[in-house]
Amino acid sequence: MFGGDLDGVCFLKKKKRKEKSGSESRGAAGRGAGAGGAPSLPAPWPCSRPCPRLPERTGGMRSAALRRCLAPALPALPAALAPPRRGLSAPVPRGGGAAAAARKVTENAKNSLASLKRENPRLEPTLAIIQAHNDQLIQEANENFAKEIGLRVIHICLPESSTKDEIVSEILRLNEDPNVQGLALDLPESLYSSKVLNAVKPEKDVDGLSSVNLGHLVHGDVRDCLVPPTVCAVMELLEDIGGKKVLLVGARGAEGAALQSVLRRRGAAVLSCHWKAPQLQSELRHADAVVFGSAKPDDVPVSWVKPGATIINCAHALLSENQSYDQQNNPAAEKTVGSLAVAMRMQNMVKNMERWIQSQQYRKWDLHCLKLQPLSPVPSDIEISRAQSPKAVDVLAKEIGLLTDEIEIYGQTKAKVRLSLLERLKDQPDGKYVLVAGITPTPLGEGKSTVTVGLVQALTAHLNINSFACLRQPSQGPTFGVKGGAAGGGYAQVIPMEEFNLHLTGDIHAITAANNLLAAAIDARILHENTQSDKSLYNRLVPVVNGMRGFSAIQLARLRRLGINKTDPETLTEEEISKFVRLDIDPSTITWQRVVDTNDRFLRKITVGQANTEKGFVRQAQFDIAVASEIMAILALTTSLQDMKERLGKMVVANDQKGEPVTAEDLGVTGALAVLMKDAIKPTLMQTLEGTPVFVHAGPFANIAHGNSSVLADKIALKLVGEKGFVVTEAGFGADIGMEKFFNIKCRASGLVPSVVVLVATVRALKMHGGGPNVTAGAPLKKEYTEENLQLVADGCCNLQKQIQITQLFGVPVVVALNVFKTDSPAEIDLVCKIAKESGAFDAVPCNHWSAGGRGAVKLAQAVEKAANQKNSFKYLYSLELPIVEKIRIIAQKVYGAEDIELSPAAQSQVDRYSRQGFGNLPICMAKTHLSLSHQPERKGVPTGFILPISDVRASIGAGFIYPLVGTMSTMPGLPTRPCFYDIDLDPLTEQVKGLF
Repeated sequence: MFGGDLDGVCFLKKKKRKEKSGSESRGAAGRGAGAGGAPSLPAPWPCSRPCPRLPERTGGMRSAALRRCLAPALPALPAALAPPRRGLSAPVPRGGGAAAAARKVTENAKNSLASLKRENPRLEPTLAIIQAHNDQLIQEANENFAKEIGLRVIHICLPESSTKDEIVSEILRLNEDPNVQGLALDLPESLYSSKVLNAVKPEKDVDGLSSVNLGHLVHGDVRDCLVPPTVCAVMELLEDIGGKKVLLVGARGAEGAALQSVLRRRGAAVLSCHWKAPQLQSELRHADAVVFGSAKPDDVPVSWVKPGATIINCAHALLSENQSYDQQNNPAAEKTVGSLAVAMRMQNMVKNMERWIQSQQYRKWDLHCLKLQPLSPVPSDIEISRAQSPKAVDVLAKEIGLLTDEIEIYGQTKAKVRLSLLERLKDQPDGKYVLVAGITPTPLGEGKSTVTVGLVQALTAHLNINSFACLRQPSQGPTFGVKGGAAGGGYAQVIPMEEFNLHLTGDIHAITAANNLLAAAIDARILHENTQSDKSLYNRLVPVVNGMRGFSAIQLARLRRLGINKTDPETLTEEEISKFVRLDIDPSTITWQRVVDTNDRFLRKITVGQANTEKGFVRQAQFDIAVASEIMAILALTTSLQDMKERLGKMVVANDQKGEPVTAEDLGVTGALAVLMKDAIKPTLMQTLEGTPVFVHAGPFANIAHGNSSVLADKIALKLVGEKGFVVTEAGFGADIGMEKFFNIKCRASGLVPSVVVLVATVRALKMHGGGPNVTAGAPLKKEYTEENLQLVADGCCNLQKQIQITQLFGVPVVVALNVFKTDSPAEIDLVCKIAKESGAFDAVPCNHWSAGGRGAVKLAQAVEKAANQKNSFKYLYSLELPIVEKIRIIAQKVYGAEDIELSPAAQSQVDRYSRQGFGNLPICMAKTHLSLSHQPERKGVPTGFILPISDVRASIGAGFIYPLVGTMSTMPGLPTRPCFYDIDLDPLTEQVKGLF
């Protein structure tokens, strides 16, 4: 919006200024931070009559007489420190009174700021001043005081003809500027209004004139407010006023109200009137001190003032800061606020910096949890969700220590959290890090999300321990397919559950758009290279625009990778042009697929390019489900916006005809992908049924991706909970899949070390592993699962024991959470807990959070708290330096229990290629069924003696892992005979969603 350097210079809006008459020019010179007819800062509003020293037209502030008139507003700086005056010769005030007080205030502020800077070396306090006048002298007064103290000042100079809406627009822009910590206004009187003053954020209101600030002042909340600078100056100049009568004349608006409040608190009897008041003469005669809020009219003689009374003049049309009236007629000494008010403004800015620094520190939570009244029988998830009234998300954000400029609100119950929080709290110690994993599940799922939510509700709502849940965003595929939503369930869920499960804040849609843009770029590039000469390609890739031809930034980067160190498009040789324009993608090696967030089996194999316009370029392709996109994995593993951009650029989409990798950076699409993902990188803040905070971010599947929520959500949450708090995150499916990838992939990317693993088990799943009949989604459970059967439970505990052993491979304590169903018998529950403890679990606890909320998981929370204090000897399962095949073998044998692995010729070829291309040192992300420890879903319990077949090996270079495909893994689920969408509906009258679970 503005041009030029920010350091103490004036930015001029490109708006035509109109010439004004002399009186209009003086009016536009404006007053300081006053309102109405209140005292001003730093230069009060114009005289109500033309200045006798000025001609009718002065040409703005060029009149020497006017410069002399405003001289008192300039700071008293030591000659060696005073900046060049650029032709102005206004005198520096000397002597006692206001000038001496200004020097004292300036010195104190300077010392205070120096102390702040010593403690915060990178501190660069910046005050923005919006002015709508041509008064260079007032501007210099602010700049000189700021420079003396050590503040950085920005003057935003708007035309005198600016409207209130234009002023407000500029204020709102500066409110959102994180580099500006203070905001002040120097405007003509006509532009001051409550709308303008209250547009300034209270935390940036250096002049202290917003209603919020004045409210604190009037109520005596001095710690939460700043006293307006002119009011400070008046109080500094008045001597002991306790019990004395003080008359305010012409002091209106915000500053008038503030002055009355402060004077009364100092024990003065305060009266206020305007210059035309009939009782003015009588009041002046009896007042011990008089404050002129505006210039005294000629028809009010000085003789009306009580002899010996103190006069404080806040108007600027005076020759000096300490002027005595005719001592014979009135021996009263008049004092003007002048430079003292400017000094007080800068002092307020330093105080504001102290408050700003304090606001940047970690804040203790002030969380108000929501009450639950569980019903029996337990209603449906959506009925429970609707029965609770969630807190407004901005209220929740404030309760957990987020600043107002760190959230972007989506509706009433969701907000994006900005990554700037990580910089603000970089020195804050992390809390405890808890992972929720599970045993090998049934197709129905065993409740890891429910346990995660129940655990944080127990920790925070019942044990008063700060905690955060970090969950994945659910895909619409399962939501409308078989599994349903993923917000937890019963009385342990994220609310509103329909918003959680449907769209959320659009992250998956952003991933879909970015993924498919890259897919389109691949096919389009092949087409254009097949149908154009080198010269034609070059002319289109580097076109002439307005007679000039230039490379874009991403094209220059490609030239450097090719070893062509040229920046002028006209200097490339024919060979260099050919190298630059041709990617020579081998269509048979394309690994980048289009995606859609729907279970659609008929997109598993498709043919593209059949239209005549594609000139015969036909190839077979496929769609994956959106959450299987490498961009989703990148979102989950990235640590910053810059890191995400670099990862997006590294994504390998195919090989060229020479067998070398072709990346998104080669296609020139990296920047566009980053733009599409710029909001998706921010975690979404929601809440549980009991009002505790939740981050929902990223949603990679665990069987075809790494199955964990984002690193960024975890890192932000670990800072927010504080050193004694807990962050509970969840890994998809069984511990053999989601947990293994959490440790070997996510922890490597984040550098974080987990404190505890919570291993979720159910009696139902254990009976299945013990030989029970098949469990099928949508079909009633067989009697073996609804009646007590201790033998089935005991036999099935082998899977629980194996998952405990897998956890112990990583050296982290494990607590077993038995998710209790109403059909579970006490004997079955006791048996599971006994076997779990005997198998090496730190503790095993039955949980009833589904039916009772956080209260039903209190014992689990206590066990987790104790386990987190145990010795932690965390270690990775394998070294990245090992060959790809060896890393796969270690996972297969130590985690799955396989005898060995077997690679298909295609898989071995890919391993050789990735090793040759330099990708051999990446971690492994196995794509395997979640329904068995083996590659065969029907093999339950703990299969042994099997050979794990590796049918293919692919690479997600941007995400940073190699992913082998075990057996026949599909990256696009299909819909069952009766999908969930049969039960989902919308009430057209209430617009409420029905049927989600």
